[in-house]
Amino acid sequence: MRTATYFFIFLNLSLALFEEPAVYPLPFLATSVLEVLCLLVFLGRLTHFAKVTLHSVFWKDTKNICIMVAILLSLTDLAIYGVLRLYDVRSIRWSRIVRPIFLINFAESRQIRRAFRSIRNTLPEITYVFLLFMFSLLMFSLMALKLFGERNLQTAEGLPYFRNYLEIVFDLYVLVTTANSPDVMMPAFDFSSWYALFFIAFVIINTYIFMSLFLAVVYNNYKKHLKVMPGGACD
Repeated sequence: MRTATYFFIFLNLSLALFEEPAVYPLPFLATSVLEVLCLLVFLGRLTHFAKVTLHSVFWKDTKNICIMVAILLSLTDLAIYGVLRLYDVRSIRWSRIVRPIFLINFAESRQIRRAFRSIRNTLPEITYVFLLFMFSLLMFSLMALKLFGERNLQTAEGLPYFRNYLEIVFDLYVLVTTANSPDVMMPAFDFSSWYALFFIAFVIINTYIFMSLFLAVVYNNYKKHLKVMPGGACD
């Protein structure tokens, strides 16, 4: 039963590769039949849980409620999408976002659920580091706007360089990953080599200090919550 449940969960999640817009498109009838099959298996597994569990315990378990709601939403969305296709009305399968619920809430997924809870409990504790990083990014972006925005610099493609604040924030955010280095700094460097100090300071503070601090906080808090996570039968 566990192997079958994992297989149909994997199949249900994999349908995103074959549904429009798809990497490997299949006819709507084929994907819809597979999805209905998966939902029937999930409903059967849930019915099996109900048969071997006390009713008071079954209905108090939020995991079972989440699975039932996800099945209902998926079937409703599939029916609406199919009807709209008959009338050539373009729509979106919004129920795809509920598919990971099946992966998390079945009893066989206890370890995945524990990892998910650890991530969820870790998020509030890394908020402060993330806010500090965003504050630094916004301040450096404001400095870049004041330094370069009034000098009428242009990129290699002839576009305005660092004149729009939101675009500066995005470019410097990408620079944290060094994906656009050194291209993003070349117009300023060509104007004056001293401007390289601005980008060096930005990379040192945000890439090497903040990212290392962020990673350390995430790792330590995740490990702490993973150790103290209870592993009882109702988990």
